[in-house]
Amino acid sequence: MFAFMGSQYRLEVDGKEFFIDLLLFHRRLRCLIAIELKVGEFLPEFVGKMQFYLAALDRQVRQEDENPTIGIILCKERAVPSLSTPCTTPASPLASQRMKSPRPCPWLLRKNLRKISRENSVNEIQVQSPALSD
Repeated sequence: MFAFMGSQYRLEVDGKEFFIDLLLFHRRLRCLIAIELKVGEFLPEFVGKMQFYLAALDRQVRQEDENPTIGIILCKERAVPSLSTPCTTPASPLASQRMKSPRPCPWLLRKNLRKISRENSVNEIQVQSPALSD
């Protein structure tokens, strides 16, 4: 039960812009979920960046009756290596996982299919229009 809040969701902190890859809202958990997508392997600095985003979202976007924001880092190459110290606080849960397949989201597929369909319709109209004038 997710609600889509934005792709490349814009945050402004101290006059600088930052963009979160995906921002969702989970209705049952009543919390925001920030998702960062990484092409390469996991790097420890991803955790610091995500914690920065979580703090900013909790200050600027989260409402008083909502639970703390959850962060998810998805890496293409491999999952998080074992860490000797925890990288999260109970107030800001964080997860990282290897992406297993580059399968697009259903809403993204629908959007692209509509775009392709519109482009094909325009091409068909352009091809058929000279035949109509004969």
